[in-house]
Amino acid sequence: MKRSPVPTTVLVAAVALVALLVYGVVQQQAGIGSDRLDRAVQRGERPAAPAREVVRPGIDAGVRRRLADLEGRVVVVNFWASWCLPCKREAPVLNRAQAALEGAGDGTVVGVTYHDAADASRAFAADNGFAFPTVRDPDDTLFGAYGNFGIPETFVLDRAGRIVDLRRGEIDQAFLDGAIAKARAAS
Repeated sequence: MKRSPVPTTVLVAAVALVALLVYGVVQQQAGIGSDRLDRAVQRGERPAAPAREVVRPGIDAGVRRRLADLEGRVVVVNFWASWCLPCKREAPVLNRAQAALEGAGDGTVVGVTYHDAADASRAFAADNGFAFPTVRDPDDTLFGAYGNFGIPETFVLDRAGRIVDLRRGEIDQAFLDGAIAKARAAS
């Protein structure tokens, strides 16, 4: 008597589905995943920016930076890449924010490249007139710490290094102006 392979296939698929669901529930309960920071900010909490002590190389040779060095300032952390079309569209918004923060003397924008060659990052920054520091994240340490799942993604920190607002996707001027005002008021 020959057995049909269909019941075995269905059983394997069902076990895999249950395992995936259990994994998702465990991750969510542990606060792991891309929405942990999002949920905290939505609840009005101000979670500490992750990986503030991690040193990253700048896109310019010899420069090294860490977010902890910017304590006492409002910081806009923006994850981008030269191959990202929305990143190009939001570049003028970031440049205006940098000019305003620098002009007021109370903050800065910090770019973080994602899966981008250093030469391509430097060319993109030059082509788009970036006047703010940008670091490379070659091993995705910052990308993972912020729970990112794509680019662009932007996090606005108050002077104490806490996230007051974030956007997963392209930003606009209204979002960034409001988030910076929130960061200034929080400090």
